[in-house]
Amino acid sequence: MKKKVAIIFGSGGQDGFYLSDLLTNIGVNVIKISRNSGDVIGDVSDREFVEENIKLYTPDFIFHFAAVSSTRHDYIFQNNEAISNGTINILESARLFSPNTKIFLSGSALQFTNKGIPIDEKAPFDLTSTYSISRIYSVHMGRYFREKFGLKVYIGYFFNHDSPLRGESHINQKIVAHAVRIKNGSNEELVIGDIEIKKEFNYAKDLMNAIWMLINQDLIFEAVIGSGKSYTIKEWVEYIFKKLNLNWENHIRLNESYISDYKELVSNPQTLKKIGWEPKTNFYELADMMLDSELKKQRIN
Repeated sequence: MKKKVAIIFGSGGQDGFYLSDLLTNIGVNVIKISRNSGDVIGDVSDREFVEENIKLYTPDFIFHFAAVSSTRHDYIFQNNEAISNGTINILESARLFSPNTKIFLSGSALQFTNKGIPIDEKAPFDLTSTYSISRIYSVHMGRYFREKFGLKVYIGYFFNHDSPLRGESHINQKIVAHAVRIKNGSNEELVIGDIEIKKEFNYAKDLMNAIWMLINQDLIFEAVIGSGKSYTIKEWVEYIFKKLNLNWENHIRLNESYISDYKELVSNPQTLKKIGWEPKTNFYELADMMLDSELKKQRIN
């Protein structure tokens, strides 16, 4: 039997790593594509490059993860190129050369109007940043190709997810790395904004299992992907520092002038649960995993 083939555009991040690992373990031939690493080096915003690879592999699955993880206006062009142009390049190339391919487009919790209540995939979109605008454009283009040409286009709206592979530009990993360095004798101080913000603390590997379940059925084509359980950043800080026998209040200073875009960002994952998905890793298990990894990285026992 011929092995199934999957292309992952934007394979260099944590999502690409965990999805590639999942697919490889079940016998799927994974083609990892990224600007800086992977099996093929290239940019999803390059139409000819995307077309060439889709023609070459005629994959069973395409996953579009390429993006810039920032909502800052400064990244207006990068987000447009990776998310918006990347989406249209993938969809049109698939329409022309691989119309039976199942395509997954990444969405984000940040593209929805957030009124502090659980968000599902039917919630209205909100033009809060150039990042959200690029995501919204991607969704509408995916719907267009699904309805106009019959392409099987799936969209998953990711809520916050982390892993030991996160960099320190992400607050949860920044807190972990900061705490471990203090345990190692550093006297550094970490400045954090509003620690009462509530959000989800999902494990990236769990969410990759969710999108694999989503793309392997034909009843649901859009779903929020999250646990539906929220915790404050303060709870994360307290747990990490307590595990290291440290008092967080001695090492973290709050930025009183910081104003968050939201007070709570949490999903309503009932649609995803209809196809049988449940997260396997809870808040505390994720914290332990990331802390253990950082301790090994910094060689502290």
